Amino acid sequence: MRRRDFITLAGGVATWPFAARAQQDNRVRRIGVFMNLPEGDTDGTHRIAALLKSLDEFGWTEGRNIRLDFRWGIDADHVQKNAEELVALNPDVIVAASPPAVLALKQIPHAAPIVFVAVTDPVALGLVASLARPGGNATGFSTAEVGLSAKWLQVLKELAPALSRVAVFHNPVSLGGIPQFSAIEAAAPSLGVALSIIDVRDKAAIEQAVASFANAPNGGLLTLRIPETVELRDSLVALAAKYRLPAIYPLRVFATGGGLASYGPDIAEEYREAGGYVDRILRGEKPANLPIQVASKFQLVINLKTAKSLGLALPQTLLATADEVLE
Repeated sequence: MRRRDFITLAGGVATWPFAARAQQDNRVRRIGVFMNLPEGDTDGTHRIAALLKSLDEFGWTEGRNIRLDFRWGIDADHVQKNAEELVALNPDVIVAASPPAVLALKQIPHAAPIVFVAVTDPVALGLVASLARPGGNATGFSTAEVGLSAKWLQVLKELAPALSRVAVFHNPVSLGGIPQFSAIEAAAPSLGVALSIIDVRDKAAIEQAVASFANAPNGGLLTLRIPETVELRDSLVALAAKYRLPAIYPLRVFATGGGLASYGPDIAEEYREAGGYVDRILRGEKPANLPIQVASKFQLVINLKTAKSLGLALPQTLLATADEVLE
């Protein structure tokens, strides 16, 4: 007897769950993806590739049983509009990068489950109830330790030992930026560094502030990990080069774009891991019961070409500890 005949003859209750399950599995699921980078950005493409590869390993393949809908960029003028457009597409789950995207999505009633990436301290931001039991409709991947910010200042001092002044690109009212700056402020005296702030909210005034800061010697720049600096990353890197100031950045994308160095989590890895949570939600689990995963590995990336252009002789011990050295 052929296998198909056997299944047909089996009949009754035993075959109904199998048929229903097969029909459900064949339904194309929609996944919304809210990126905090411009469309076509090379780092964004790399992150999406990591997500797709992960989903494929769990049996979800674009064009076969999943469809991805994208919205790019999180400038203040468009973040709510992008969130509303994604929710209107009625996705089964949304992958969202950065706090503004998640906050905008959570303000919309009946939004799909959210798996977030690249969020610092989601509990403090009010995105989840706790790391172990998020509650609500959001879970994801976080760099919850704001003390990481102090490491940026330490690395910058290692890159340029003569450093005595550091200007911090900051939004003084940013919920995510305030604890980052506080950690840097606490570490500055022990490193012999005086801090000042360059407010990134006034884009037109940023260059004048950098130019004025560069008039005195032994200065450097530090960029907080907030949406405004991610949006402005190309111009911030260009200003550091123009005024010949050593600078440290929070993400690899700054270093690959010409910045001197970056120290932070591997965001592409967070997207890869997010694929596992998307799979679990598509199979029926609730975000409220999926604990927040906190990054434990951080990358030090050094752009040697930029260091040479600034006349910096980097210590071999520092280069040896770098996860990636860009020639």
